[in-house]
Amino acid sequence: MDIIAIILILFVAFLAGMEGILDQFQFHQPIVACTLIGLVTGNPTEGLMLGGTLQLIALGWMNIGAAVAPDAALASVASAILVTYHGAGVSEGITLAIPLAIAGQVLTIFVRTLTVGIAHGADRKAAEGSFRAVEFYHLGALVIQGLRIAIPAAIVLAVPPEVVTNSLNAIPGWLTGGLAVAGGMIVAVGYAMVINMMATAKLWLFFALGFALSAVGDLNLIAMGIIGVVLALLYLQFAPEFNQGGGGGGSSSSDPLDDILDDY
Repeated sequence: MDIIAIILILFVAFLAGMEGILDQFQFHQPIVACTLIGLVTGNPTEGLMLGGTLQLIALGWMNIGAAVAPDAALASVASAILVTYHGAGVSEGITLAIPLAIAGQVLTIFVRTLTVGIAHGADRKAAEGSFRAVEFYHLGALVIQGLRIAIPAAIVLAVPPEVVTNSLNAIPGWLTGGLAVAGGMIVAVGYAMVINMMATAKLWLFFALGFALSAVGDLNLIAMGIIGVVLALLYLQFAPEFNQGGGGGGSSSSDPLDDILDDY
């Protein structure tokens, strides 16, 4: 493969590592990282398919308190390289993503422990009034987070394709099947965690309506999305908390959606 493509892959991996901490542009999300690597390697379809499936698995992965979630960035980048660069199948990439995420979780804990010393160094420079040094410490810690994914990505790139193929063929069927079942269960658990956070008495009706509409075979995802937007706007239009004006002159004729947008 062209050296420029390899450099771009490592650049995407570096961004994914940093975004695992920043969470600003979401480069660490599977749907983004896998698609970008697929575009770089000339296999956008495989990258998008892999990223879409891994995104469902990683939907419920989140850091809660001191608990560190499996690393979606390493799982996305490494599996995308295996599929789009080394020629592994999408199903094989999905199967390997879960062990890679666990390995990335251990690496994340190690790197975050390492950055504790960097934070103390920044505290000392802040006490001395050296703001430039504080910025240097912060950028240094961010670079380490990027290398946390870029270095393993370089190792995966350096492995010969035949080694990857032989390793994948050596995995027994019972193990790959078990990991595939576990991946499906993780998708269900991820959805359950998200629904549990969103669950309120006012939203259960929409949840039930979504199940009913999903049974209609003629509705594609675009139609379902339009229906969802329309239902959200109707909710804003008719929900009591957005129509607090009483009778007479105290009522308001303004659009509640405009009032919400004005707050931003």
